[in-house]
Amino acid sequence: MASSSSTLSISSSSTLVDTKAPRHSAAPSPQCVTLPTLPPPPVQSQNRPGKTTAYCRKIARNVMAMATGEAPAEVATTEFPEIVKTVQEAWEKVEDKYAVSSLGVAVAVALWGSTGLISAIDRLPLVPGALELVGIGYTGWFAYKNLVFKPDREALTQKIKDTYKDIIGSG
Repeated sequence: MASSSSTLSISSSSTLVDTKAPRHSAAPSPQCVTLPTLPPPPVQSQNRPGKTTAYCRKIARNVMAMATGEAPAEVATTEFPEIVKTVQEAWEKVEDKYAVSSLGVAVAVALWGSTGLISAIDRLPLVPGALELVGIGYTGWFAYKNLVFKPDREALTQKIKDTYKDIIGSG
Protein backbone atom coordinates (compact mmCIF):
# COMPACT_ATOMS: atom_id res chain seq x y z
CA MET A 1 0.00 0.00 0.00
CA ALA A 2 1.17 3.53 -0.69
CA SER A 3 1.54 5.76 2.31
CA SER A 4 -0.62 8.82 2.47
CA SER A 5 0.79 12.27 3.11
CA SER A 6 -2.39 13.36 4.79
CA THR A 7 -2.19 14.10 8.50
CA LEU A 8 -4.97 14.27 11.01
CA SER A 9 -4.98 16.61 13.93
CA ILE A 10 -7.37 17.23 16.76
CA SER A 11 -8.62 20.76 16.98
CA SER A 12 -9.61 22.49 20.16
CA SER A 13 -13.27 21.57 19.62
CA SER A 14 -12.44 17.83 19.83
CA THR A 15 -13.18 17.09 16.17
CA LEU A 16 -10.96 15.45 13.61
CA VAL A 17 -9.70 17.76 10.93
CA ASP A 18 -8.07 16.60 7.71
CA THR A 19 -5.22 18.97 6.91
CA LYS A 20 -5.07 17.88 3.29
CA ALA A 21 -7.27 19.82 0.90
CA PRO A 22 -10.22 17.84 -0.48
CA ARG A 23 -10.00 16.61 -4.06
CA HIS A 24 -12.48 17.90 -6.57
CA SER A 25 -11.35 15.97 -9.63
CA ALA A 26 -13.89 14.92 -12.22
CA ALA A 27 -12.54 11.40 -12.75
CA PRO A 28 -11.84 9.24 -9.72
CA SER A 29 -8.35 7.85 -9.44
CA PRO A 30 -7.76 4.08 -9.53
CA GLN A 31 -6.86 4.20 -5.85
CA CYS A 32 -10.08 5.92 -4.84
CA VAL A 33 -13.49 4.33 -5.27
CA THR A 34 -16.52 6.57 -5.22
CA LEU A 35 -19.90 5.40 -4.06
CA PRO A 36 -23.04 6.20 -6.01
CA THR A 37 -25.30 8.83 -4.57
CA LEU A 38 -28.41 7.74 -2.77
CA PRO A 39 -31.78 8.43 -4.35
CA PRO A 40 -33.96 11.02 -2.65
CA PRO A 41 -36.32 9.66 0.01
CA PRO A 42 -39.75 8.71 -1.32
CA VAL A 43 -42.50 11.22 -0.89
CA GLN A 44 -45.18 9.93 1.44
CA SER A 45 -48.65 9.87 0.03
CA GLN A 46 -51.56 11.48 1.82
CA ASN A 47 -53.15 8.21 2.99
CA ARG A 48 -49.91 6.73 4.43
CA PRO A 49 -49.59 9.01 7.49
CA GLY A 50 -53.14 8.17 8.51
CA LYS A 51 -52.42 4.44 8.43
CA THR A 52 -49.21 4.94 10.37
CA THR A 53 -50.83 7.01 13.10
CA ALA A 54 -53.75 4.57 13.40
CA TYR A 55 -51.28 1.69 13.76
CA CYS A 56 -49.32 3.62 16.41
CA ARG A 57 -52.54 4.34 18.30
CA LYS A 58 -53.45 0.66 18.21
CA ILE A 59 -50.04 -0.29 19.62
CA ALA A 60 -50.36 2.37 22.30
CA ARG A 61 -53.80 1.01 23.28
CA ASN A 62 -52.41 -2.50 23.55
CA VAL A 63 -49.50 -1.32 25.68
CA MET A 64 -51.87 0.61 27.94
CA ALA A 65 -54.16 -2.40 28.26
CA MET A 66 -51.27 -4.68 29.14
CA ALA A 67 -49.97 -2.18 31.68
CA THR A 68 -53.35 -1.99 33.42
CA GLY A 69 -53.85 -5.76 33.26
CA GLU A 70 -56.75 -5.70 30.82
CA ALA A 71 -56.85 -7.79 27.67
CA PRO A 72 -56.41 -5.85 24.41
CA ALA A 73 -59.55 -5.40 22.32
CA GLU A 74 -58.38 -7.66 19.48
CA VAL A 75 -57.48 -10.52 21.82
CA ALA A 76 -60.76 -10.32 23.71
CA THR A 77 -62.93 -10.41 20.59
CA THR A 78 -61.11 -13.09 18.57
CA GLU A 79 -62.48 -16.61 18.74
CA PHE A 80 -60.81 -19.87 17.91
CA PRO A 81 -62.01 -21.84 14.93
CA GLU A 82 -64.42 -24.67 15.61
CA ILE A 83 -61.77 -27.32 14.92
CA VAL A 84 -59.58 -25.94 17.73
CA LYS A 85 -62.49 -26.05 20.16
CA THR A 86 -63.27 -29.63 19.12
CA VAL A 87 -59.65 -30.69 19.63
CA GLN A 88 -59.54 -28.99 23.04
CA GLU A 89 -62.74 -30.74 24.11
CA ALA A 90 -61.42 -34.10 22.91
CA TRP A 91 -58.14 -33.53 24.77
CA GLU A 92 -60.04 -32.74 27.97
CA LYS A 93 -61.95 -36.04 27.67
CA VAL A 94 -58.71 -38.07 27.41
CA GLU A 95 -57.96 -39.86 30.68
CA ASP A 96 -54.39 -40.97 29.97
CA LYS A 97 -52.76 -37.95 28.37
CA TYR A 98 -49.28 -39.45 28.78
CA ALA A 99 -50.19 -42.50 26.68
CA VAL A 100 -51.80 -40.39 23.96
CA SER A 101 -48.78 -38.07 23.86
CA SER A 102 -46.43 -41.06 23.67
CA LEU A 103 -48.52 -42.53 20.85
CA GLY A 104 -48.32 -39.23 18.97
CA VAL A 105 -44.53 -39.15 19.32
CA ALA A 106 -44.34 -42.79 18.20
CA VAL A 107 -46.42 -41.99 15.12
CA ALA A 108 -44.15 -39.04 14.27
CA VAL A 109 -41.04 -41.23 14.63
CA ALA A 110 -42.65 -43.98 12.51
CA LEU A 111 -43.47 -41.46 9.76
CA TRP A 112 -39.92 -40.13 9.84
CA GLY A 113 -38.50 -43.67 9.69
CA SER A 114 -40.80 -44.73 6.88
CA THR A 115 -39.79 -41.65 4.90
CA GLY A 116 -36.16 -42.66 5.28
CA LEU A 117 -36.96 -46.24 4.27
CA ILE A 118 -38.88 -45.14 1.17
CA SER A 119 -36.10 -42.77 0.11
CA ALA A 120 -33.54 -45.58 0.58
CA ILE A 121 -35.63 -47.94 -1.57
CA ASP A 122 -36.05 -45.20 -4.16
CA ARG A 123 -32.27 -44.95 -4.54
CA LEU A 124 -31.89 -48.64 -5.41
CA PRO A 125 -31.59 -49.36 -9.13
CA LEU A 126 -34.60 -50.98 -10.86
CA VAL A 127 -36.74 -51.06 -7.69
CA PRO A 128 -38.58 -47.75 -8.29
CA GLY A 129 -39.44 -48.80 -11.84
CA ALA A 130 -40.68 -52.21 -10.67
CA LEU A 131 -42.78 -50.66 -7.92
CA GLU A 132 -44.23 -48.19 -10.42
CA LEU A 133 -45.25 -51.08 -12.67
CA VAL A 134 -46.86 -52.86 -9.71
CA GLY A 135 -48.78 -49.68 -8.89
CA ILE A 136 -49.98 -49.24 -12.46
CA GLY A 137 -51.03 -52.90 -12.60
CA TYR A 138 -52.94 -52.69 -9.30
CA THR A 139 -54.66 -49.47 -10.40
CA GLY A 140 -55.80 -51.12 -13.63
CA TRP A 141 -57.03 -54.21 -11.78
CA PHE A 142 -58.90 -52.07 -9.21
CA ALA A 143 -60.55 -49.98 -11.94
CA TYR A 144 -61.64 -53.09 -13.86
CA LYS A 145 -62.86 -54.89 -10.74
CA ASN A 146 -64.73 -51.97 -9.09
CA LEU A 147 -65.39 -49.15 -11.56
CA VAL A 148 -66.21 -50.55 -15.00
CA PHE A 149 -69.62 -52.13 -14.31
CA LYS A 150 -72.52 -50.38 -12.56
CA PRO A 151 -73.26 -53.07 -9.88
CA ASP A 152 -69.58 -53.08 -8.89
CA ARG A 153 -69.55 -49.26 -8.61
CA GLU A 154 -72.66 -49.33 -6.39
CA ALA A 155 -71.11 -52.01 -4.17
CA LEU A 156 -67.90 -49.94 -3.84
CA THR A 157 -69.91 -46.81 -3.01
CA GLN A 158 -71.88 -48.69 -0.35
CA LYS A 159 -68.68 -50.13 1.14
CA ILE A 160 -67.15 -46.62 1.33
CA LYS A 161 -70.30 -45.27 3.04
CA ASP A 162 -70.31 -48.15 5.54
CA THR A 163 -66.65 -47.60 6.36
CA TYR A 164 -67.29 -43.86 6.78
CA LYS A 165 -70.14 -44.58 9.21
CA ASP A 166 -67.96 -47.00 11.17
CA ILE A 167 -65.23 -44.38 11.54
CA ILE A 168 -67.38 -41.31 12.22
CA GLY A 169 -70.23 -43.03 14.00
CA SER A 170 -73.78 -43.60 12.84
CA GLY A 171 -75.51 -41.03 14.88
